[in-house]
Amino acid sequence: MNLDDIRNQIDTLDHDMLELLSRRADLVHEVGLLKKRAGMQIYAPEREEALLRKLVGINRGRLPERSIRAIYREIMSAALALEDDLKIAYLGPEGTWTHQAAIKKFGHSVSYAAQANFSDVFDQVARRRVDYGVVPIENSTEGAVSHTLDLFVDSPLHICAQIMLRIENGLMAAIPREQIRTLYSHPQVFGQCRSWILKNFPAAELVEVSSTTKAAQLAREHAAQGAAALGGLLAAGLYGLTLLEDSIQDRATNTTRFLVIGEETCPPTGNDRTSILFAIHDRPGSLVSALRAFDQFQINMSKIESRPSKRKDWEYIFYVDLAGHCADAKVADALSALGNHCSFVKLLGSYPDTGE
Repeated sequence: MNLDDIRNQIDTLDHDMLELLSRRADLVHEVGLLKKRAGMQIYAPEREEALLRKLVGINRGRLPERSIRAIYREIMSAALALEDDLKIAYLGPEGTWTHQAAIKKFGHSVSYAAQANFSDVFDQVARRRVDYGVVPIENSTEGAVSHTLDLFVDSPLHICAQIMLRIENGLMAAIPREQIRTLYSHPQVFGQCRSWILKNFPAAELVEVSSTTKAAQLAREHAAQGAAALGGLLAAGLYGLTLLEDSIQDRATNTTRFLVIGEETCPPTGNDRTSILFAIHDRPGSLVSALRAFDQFQINMSKIESRPSKRKDWEYIFYVDLAGHCADAKVADALSALGNHCSFVKLLGSYPDTGE
C-alpha cells in the first residue's frame, strides 16, 4: 500500500467519524430534551466518568488511556455546548493552572469565566451566574490549599467532581538566563521549586504574585530589569516568553488536585470519594472518639486537615476525605456515629474517585 492509498483510507475514516459524531450529537440532544423536561441537570459527572471508564476498558487499539479520555472529553464538551450554555468559573486570569484543570475536565467548547480570587469562584456559582466552579484543594508537594477549605465552611455548595493535574513548572523569560535577577511566581510554585531555586538562582529576588499568568505578564513588562517567571508553558505562550528550562519542580510527580463545585453532589458510581467537615466538642478525647466512628465501620480516611474555625478561639474544623459514597450504608452509618461526638458535621459531597 502506497502513501496515497493510506491517505485515501484516512480520508474515508474521517468522513465516517464525522457522520457518526453528528449522529451521536443528535442522540445527546434527545437526552438533553428529556432531562430538561424532568428538571434534571444537563451535566452529569458520574455518567461522564462511567462512560470514560467503559471506553478505556473496551479499548483494544494503540491509543493509551490518556488519549481516549482527552478525545472523548472534547466530544462531550462539544455536546454540552450544544445543549446548554455551560459556564465554568475558575481562578484567573487565563492560563493559570486552575484554568488548565477546568479545560481538562470540561473541554474547550464550553464557556469559561475567570475570577479574581477563590471567594469569587464560590460566589459566582452560589448566585447561579455560572454552572460550576473549579478550585484547587491540595498539592502533592505543598499540601492543602487552606483558603479553599475555609470557604467550604459557610458555603451551600457541594463537591461534584475532582481533577488531578500534573504540574510541570518551567523557567520563562524574554531575556537570556544570565541576565535574570528577579523571579516572579505564585507562592505555591516557589514552594514546589524551592531546591531548584536555591541551586540555580540563590541570589535572585523572589516576588510572590496572585498567579503564574500574572508572573508571566510581569516578566514581560520588567524584562529590562532582569525579570523572569516560574510557571506553565501556557502562561509563557500568552506573553511571548521563551521557556529557558522545563520541569524544574523539585518532585517529578508534582500533582495538584482540584475540585468542581456546584449545587448538587453526584449519585454513586461504585468508586467514589466523600468529603466532609466536622467540629468536635471542646473536651478531652473528643477527636479520638470521633475518629473511632470510621474505624468501627471500616471506612478508610484518605485525608484529614484541621483549620481554625474563625468562629471561636481555639476551636478547629476538620476536613476529611473518605472512601465510598454518602449513600453507601457503611458510610452513612459512620457519619451518623460521627455526629454523636461533634458540634456539627457537614457533608460537602460524594463524587467519582478518579485519577484523571
